[in-house]
Amino acid sequence: MPRDAEPRTRVTDSSGDVYADLGVELDDKDRLKLAIAHEISNVISRRKLTQTEVARIIGADQAKVSSLTRGRLKGFSLERLVAYLLCLGYDIDVHISQQRERTSDKGEVRVHHAVAM
Repeated sequence: MPRDAEPRTRVTDSSGDVYADLGVELDDKDRLKLAIAHEISNVISRRKLTQTEVARIIGADQAKVSSLTRGRLKGFSLERLVAYLLCLGYDIDVHISQQRERTSDKGEVRVHHAVAM
C-alpha cells in the first residue's frame, strides 16, 4: 500500500471512565475494589516489590498477588482488599455523608486518593 494511502487512525476522547467507554457496567462495590487493586499495584511499583514479597507482607500466596495486579478480582472481597492495604501500611479513612442535592434516591461511592508529598 502506498505511504500516502495508509488508513487514518480514529481517536475518540475518553469520558474519563475507561470501563464506561468500553461498555462495561460496574456497580459501586466493583469500582471500589478496582480502585483498591489499582492502589496496591501502584505501591508494588513504587516500592519495587516482587509479587512474592507482597504475598509475604499481606499473608497471601504469589498467585493471588498476580491475579490482583492483573485486575482479576473474582474471589476477592472488599474486606480482604482493605486488609491488604492495611498490611501494606495504608491508613484508610471512611467518610459517610448524606447527599447534598437529591438527584436520585441512591447514594454514590467516591474514592479520594491522598496527594503525594
